[in-house]
Amino acid sequence: MRSVYIKALLWSFGILIFALAGFLVVSRIITYRSFGKGTPIGRNAAMQFEEGSLEYENGGPKALSSYLDWQRSFYPELHFYFARKGRDLVTGVDRSRLLSMAQSRWSFLAVTSPIVVAVPSSKSVDAFIIELPPENVMIYLDYYLLLLGAITILCWGLAIQFASPLNQLAETVRRFGVGDLSARVYSRRHDGIGDVARAFDQMADRMEKLLTAERRLLQDISHELRSPLARLSFAAELARTSPDREAAAMRVNKEIDQLTDLVQSLLHVTRVEGDLSTRKLEPVALDTLVSQLLEDCEIEAAARDCRLVSTGSNHVELLADPMLLRRAMENILRNAIWHAPPGSTVEVALDITEGNASVTVRDYGPGVPVGALTQIFKPFFRVDSSRNADSGGVGLGLAITQRAINVHHGHVWAENAEPGLRVSVELPLDRLSVKSRWAPGVVHASSDHGDTIAPAAIYELQPRTTDQ
Repeated sequence: MRSVYIKALLWSFGILIFALAGFLVVSRIITYRSFGKGTPIGRNAAMQFEEGSLEYENGGPKALSSYLDWQRSFYPELHFYFARKGRDLVTGVDRSRLLSMAQSRWSFLAVTSPIVVAVPSSKSVDAFIIELPPENVMIYLDYYLLLLGAITILCWGLAIQFASPLNQLAETVRRFGVGDLSARVYSRRHDGIGDVARAFDQMADRMEKLLTAERRLLQDISHELRSPLARLSFAAELARTSPDREAAAMRVNKEIDQLTDLVQSLLHVTRVEGDLSTRKLEPVALDTLVSQLLEDCEIEAAARDCRLVSTGSNHVELLADPMLLRRAMENILRNAIWHAPPGSTVEVALDITEGNASVTVRDYGPGVPVGALTQIFKPFFRVDSSRNADSGGVGLGLAITQRAINVHHGHVWAENAEPGLRVSVELPLDRLSVKSRWAPGVVHASSDHGDTIAPAAIYELQPRTTDQ
């Protein structure tokens, strides 16, 4: 990043040189204009011309020479000449070059040449010539150089002000690139460089979380695959040596099915990531989706001797990926059924709040420790530390649910209901809204016997409008 520092200094030096040249040019222009006819210096030069003409007419070259010497005593830094048709009336020297310089329009650009003024003009027969040497033009140069030094120090500080944070940013990016995921800039600047630094810190935070999660996922996958592969290897050996080949083959098939389920779950975790706008969206009736899930899970609930009860029958539609949303809700419901004690109920409630639709699933099981309420949505996490697949699947169901709900810009969380666990899903209705047709009243319930109560609240789909 030194190149930025050097470039800043070089640009500053170039600007200072340009300012110096501009100062000299402006000084010459001001000097030339100070001899104009309407200016005090210009009127004084015209009077000198008249007096010089009278001295020459009355006393000749000697009187004119005395007059010019008298003028030099007042202005020792200037040179005075009186010429007729370009020739000096005192010394006879040709002064045509000085008259040409006085006549040139671009003489103010020649900052190293003297300033020459002719009165009344360079084209007149008689001309009073005043020559200012270059050193007289730079009378304020010392002050300018002092100012130049101060500006140089300021430019040096300005170069450091830009180069140092860029150098720090480059070093942080280099450290992050070689694997130091904790590298951050932590800039407090409130300009463009500070914005870039904070954007990098935000990007680094996201990447650190993603890479850490990926490493954890790979570790979990390796752990999860080790046990079924070992069991599968044992089952294959048993099938080769066991006299009961049919039982051994069934054991092999069971292990293969568990591996297949694990791999499919891993693939589904990968597929639910992404932007919802890239998916095929269609209107999904959330109440219908929940009712279908209840019907599909009734057999499983009956097998575990529990009942499914649904509360509310609000009709609401939203744009979503139907398969992804169904899988998310199904994982929550099957997880509740799995942990529901025999003879208990699993309650499913559909509700509508302002701008959101919520689905809540509650079981009356043992619940989970408070510290694990957020951990259960992580891949392969199980409250049972033994990590036995028989105690509750491969540990990816709620992880898939959370990612699917996040893709739909919703939220999912869990809380202990004492007894049991309550898992809630909230989905935004920013694309579509609902309008109540009748007031809600009676509960809709379904059980393993298939008994239902007619819905008492129906909501009508309405496009959202904006007040003008």
